[in-house]
Amino acid sequence: MPQSTISEDSFFFLPLEALCNKVVVTCSPDLSVIAMAKLMKEHNISGLLVAQDGMPVGIVSVRDLRNLVADAADRLQSLSVGEVMTTELVTVRRRDHVFDAIFKMSKHNIHRLAILNDDGTLAGVLTDTDLLTLQTQSPLYQQQEIANAQSVAELQELSLRMLESVKSATRVGADTQSLVQLISHFNDEITLRLIALMERDEGLALPEGAAYLALGSEGRHEQTMRTDQDSALVYRDGLSPEQLVQIERFCSRLVDLLEAVGVPRCPGNTMASNPQWRHSLSEWKRLLGSWISNPESESLVNYGMFQDFRTVYGDKGMERELRDHILAYVGRNNLFLPYTARHILGFKPPVGMFGRLHVERHGKNRGKLDLKKGGIFALTAGVTLLALEQQITGGSTWEKIDLLKERGGFALSDLETIEESFSYLVHLRLSRQLRSLALGEKPSNFIDPVVMTDKERGRLRAALKGVGVIQNIIRGRFKPDFIAR
Repeated sequence: MPQSTISEDSFFFLPLEALCNKVVVTCSPDLSVIAMAKLMKEHNISGLLVAQDGMPVGIVSVRDLRNLVADAADRLQSLSVGEVMTTELVTVRRRDHVFDAIFKMSKHNIHRLAILNDDGTLAGVLTDTDLLTLQTQSPLYQQQEIANAQSVAELQELSLRMLESVKSATRVGADTQSLVQLISHFNDEITLRLIALMERDEGLALPEGAAYLALGSEGRHEQTMRTDQDSALVYRDGLSPEQLVQIERFCSRLVDLLEAVGVPRCPGNTMASNPQWRHSLSEWKRLLGSWISNPESESLVNYGMFQDFRTVYGDKGMERELRDHILAYVGRNNLFLPYTARHILGFKPPVGMFGRLHVERHGKNRGKLDLKKGGIFALTAGVTLLALEQQITGGSTWEKIDLLKERGGFALSDLETIEESFSYLVHLRLSRQLRSLALGEKPSNFIDPVVMTDKERGRLRAALKGVGVIQNIIRGRFKPDFIAR
């Protein structure tokens, strides 16, 4: 597709099939390494996909060839491509978006992806050079700007530009899941760059054996605009007192810098700078076990804040240990799921029997409706509860719903209603937050139904009724009304 036909607004939401317009150079795994190198030279490419019967089976890069020359020069003549290729391919589907490819390139630190047809055959190849040539304002370009930022002030400016990217994506009709993942990805990159600048400029580094965790919507990759910081920190047992002081300084400074670039502090102080959210691995296991074994109100709130954790930076091995620990404790404590269900049922959707929307009656938000408290929380928490019962932890709400669909045991129509309700409520919150930012106002979770169109109010009522669907499912599945008060 010619560059002139791709606008800055729509570039990263293009389907990848729009870029599958050039002949893909591949080779057989039986080809000799020498012949493969000649093929790469002939086509002036730095990587070559290996295919068999139209299916990609591996890849060889210039780096692989360099290593071969250094380590096995005496055997080059006898080696075949199949003996040296990398078989763990990172792929995308042709109907995925450009931003999906960008995220995977960033996550796996690679420069090319195989684009597949629905049947798994090769449709094309996409490189980072292709993306940069097509559009220097793409998220890949902005990501590289973040990675090259030399100061907090630069990151603050890039954070504001990120808002403009999201506004542009909204105008061209990007789907809600893509938007919030885009925001989350940028925030991760800014966080990682702040950590690098802290070490370079202030000598503040996280010691080995520690991990900085994202919680809540950030942990689920579901951030909207200017979501509060929700974080925690875990470290392996046996660190020295000096290392613990180092961790404390790291966390306090990172929270300050995130606030400086525009990510507000958590009003409830659920942040790694708070000692209550900074513990050793064994202490986190003890706390989680206590919360699950004694599911009283405070325990359920604390567990709910922690449950969607993921590692942003540091030792990722502890994340798996904590997830396994949670699953083991939930399996041994039969009352935890019913108590959690009862907690979720306490968040009633603000819509009456005849579709009347219930708004706040007092305070500064009088006449407005809380989208998070009235809908989004019950949906995310409800889906997480159903997933936990199925031994599923981590991932976004959308990903959990997809896994629940695969597992069976739920009416597909119910899961689709829940998914549609969640997507619309998040979309509504994001669009209203963008509007608030454009007016110079602080974004929030509240919405005024009076200023909505009839169509918008109708969709809001339908989405809130979807909250009732998941609450009916968990009421019937976990029987919370039968547990002791």
